Order: sequence, then C-alpha cells, then structure tokens
Amino acid sequence: MSLVDVSDVSASLFILGIVFLLLIFGLLSFGILRMFQQKFRTGWFCFGGAVVSFGVFMYILNEWFVL
Repeated sequence: MSLVDVSDVSASLFILGIVFLLLIFGLLSFGILRMFQQKFRTGWFCFGGAVVSFGVFMYILNEWFVL
C-alpha cells in the first residue's frame, strides 16, 4: 500500500480544485439530465459551460500555480 504526500499542496490550490471540479462535473451531469428531459438547447449550454469552466480552470492553474 502506498500513500500520497499532499503536504505541499496549498490550501488555495486545494479549494480552487474542489470548486472547479464541482462546477465542471455539476454542469456535465446537469447537461446529461437536460438531454434526457428532451431539453437539448439547455443541455448543450450546460456542456458548453463545462468546457468554458475547464478552460478557465486551466488558465488559472497556468497563471497562478506554476509548478
């Protein structure tokens, strides 16, 4: 069994990751739900929002949390 050392992860990076994961996967699941409800336009907007949120997340990681 191996353990992962997360002591080098800052609190701000952890919180940012959690917030964006909840946002991205929440939008994806809401988009899938809307597609099953035959509300395709809202579903595609949710998918687009998830893609935009992922892009913003990657931009923030590259700008402020350079490794």
